Amino acid sequence: MPKIHFIAIGGAAMHNLALALQVQGYKITGSDDEIYEPSKSLLDQHGILPEHYGWYPEKITTDLDCVIVGMHARADNPELLKAQELGLRIESYPSFLYQHSKNKQRIVIAGSHGKTSITSMVLHVLKTLHKKFDYLVGARIEGFDFMASLSDAPIIIIEGDEYLASPIDRRAKFLLYQAHIALISGIAWDHINVYPTFESYTASFKELIKSMPKAGTLFFDQTDTLLEQLTEACPNHTDKSGYSAHPSYIKNGQTILKGLDGKEYEIQIFGEHSLKNLNGARLLCEQVGVSTSDFYQAIQSFKGAAKRLELVGKSDSCLFYKDFAHAPSKVKATTLAVKNQYPQRKLIACLELHTFSSLNPAFLPHYAKTLQAADAAVVYLSEHAREIKRMDRMEDDQVQQYFEHPNLLILRNPGDLMAYLHTQSWTQSNLLMMSSGTFDGLDLMGLAHQMGLSVE
Repeated sequence: MPKIHFIAIGGAAMHNLALALQVQGYKITGSDDEIYEPSKSLLDQHGILPEHYGWYPEKITTDLDCVIVGMHARADNPELLKAQELGLRIESYPSFLYQHSKNKQRIVIAGSHGKTSITSMVLHVLKTLHKKFDYLVGARIEGFDFMASLSDAPIIIIEGDEYLASPIDRRAKFLLYQAHIALISGIAWDHINVYPTFESYTASFKELIKSMPKAGTLFFDQTDTLLEQLTEACPNHTDKSGYSAHPSYIKNGQTILKGLDGKEYEIQIFGEHSLKNLNGARLLCEQVGVSTSDFYQAIQSFKGAAKRLELVGKSDSCLFYKDFAHAPSKVKATTLAVKNQYPQRKLIACLELHTFSSLNPAFLPHYAKTLQAADAAVVYLSEHAREIKRMDRMEDDQVQQYFEHPNLLILRNPGDLMAYLHTQSWTQSNLLMMSSGTFDGLDLMGLAHQMGLSVE
């Protein structure tokens, strides 16, 4: 039985890969200095949650077949140093995944935003149609017990993150998979802590495009001007094809696809960015043998990936959504999507600035007018997140200046946010909560109940 130890096992992809390998019969151990939900419960449920948080070099022994190190660990991590000292095989999770899928057709979905949703759509369709496939995705999807699977399937679908592979491998993760088929959903500067300039950020995407293989296929969002320019670097031996939002219309708050087969299909997701993602997913599915009509039939039951315009609660006159949006382009697209879907309703949008990029004053100008579609807007600044990331405090007037929203409120603790939301009337109003964090542990289900909504 192969033995693998995960350094920083609590990461979204790391814990899913650990669980998938355990199912395949590997003996798994791991360490981390803090683990959040849902990783914590899932690791505990399967008996591989570390007994104590922290780094323990004594866990690194010569009988380990491999040590997989996550980006959350630092280069001077005591367990990593011990593994290097012992000369053990050390991999990032992308490099391990590549080794495990060398003989599969590798489909990689990349982009600053939309990659999780597109990956989730492809997985949903393939599962609905009983196709055999492996996968790695960063969000919970209805109908899947794990967010990673490794078997003898002939293809693997991978959500390709542009973040660095590990503390000792500073390449973008998606470069390590060596995709046969790739999709890039759009580019907007992110991860300012590891890509200090826009040029350094786009360079990784350009490298992905240039590295496409002979007889490979590249799909890209052709409405993204910058991305279209970058795809000029695509080799002539690779087939490249642009896509845009799938044709559709809205009727009584319901989005209806105008199918390319001449039929119409009601779907459960909405917004131009979702329709772009859907069209990209359709093209990928066709590459692996799914007919257009079969795709439409299967996508009708897709409810979305966890935290991607996820419906928390509803009533006849109010809908409450949460979304993982944090990059400026995604914040703008998500806010606009909800407003366009229900134009007669007041929209209150709350955005938590939680990432390294969003908490950096130099990055704030990118948020100009991103909340413009909201009738009332809240920017939530977590002091806890700021302290952990060792960022300087941003003053209210600074945030007001850059967001350029006439009805912008700035709050810094969950009690004040809850109090504000309690003062609102939720008749003919919708609420949108956007964050890659948790609004400092705000109970969204409890909030939905207090708003008088039925919880999904």
